[in-house]
Amino acid sequence: MKIAEIREMPSEEIVQLVGQKKKALFNFRFQRETEQLERPAELRKLKTDIAKLLTALRERELAEGRAPQGAGAKERSQKA
Repeated sequence: MKIAEIREMPSEEIVQLVGQKKKALFNFRFQRETEQLERPAELRKLKTDIAKLLTALRERELAEGRAPQGAGAKERSQKA
């Protein structure tokens, strides 16, 4: 998945894809621990895709001027 393709997607679709890929990552990790994973390289690809999706969402948040979300957001706003 290329970042250019991701940037063209609507935010709702990106959020949905993140959820799907996180579920797949959980399943792959479980398969790895039970030694049933056939393609270990898929784990790295899945992690990279999740990172790209989350990066695109964060870029949109910053472009819209929204406040930071997630852990530590309150601390960052108090320090500023």
